[in-house]
Amino acid sequence: MEPELHPDLKPLEFLVGEWEGAGVGGYPTIESFRFGQHISFTHDGRPFLSYTSRTWLLDEEGGLGRPLAVETGYWRPLPDHEVEVTLTHSTGIVEIYLGNVAFNRVELRTDMVARTATAKEVAAGHRLYGLIGEDLGWAYDMAAMGKPLQSHVSAQLKRVT
Repeated sequence: MEPELHPDLKPLEFLVGEWEGAGVGGYPTIESFRFGQHISFTHDGRPFLSYTSRTWLLDEEGGLGRPLAVETGYWRPLPDHEVEVTLTHSTGIVEIYLGNVAFNRVELRTDMVARTATAKEVAAGHRLYGLIGEDLGWAYDMAAMGKPLQSHVSAQLKRVT
């Protein structure tokens, strides 16, 4: 039995569930690619969402290839429809985002980026998440490897639970 949603999470309720779909990516330092993705937003009754995202390279026929990125973190609502998000990446990067929630849409900008000695240089990020009909669309712009903030990945996902 799923616990009752904490009242503070009401603005983020549209995210709760499991989402799957496909997206595209690219950056000046890499070749363009297509990927499959699974995102999970869960809660345990406390005032935060637990978040996990896993991605896989897609082959020419749309089949899953090698694993790509993994992110985990927490989405914590603040007063006045603001939100803070902490994300940890399997590549050694940790990000803190601040943003706002309005009309089934979340916009986030990095407040801080930290990385291990072996992680690639990432300086900033900007993320959008929102409903497109019943689908979840999202986009991530990144400033990395000496390049300015620009489009990196985006996807459209369908709710699976």
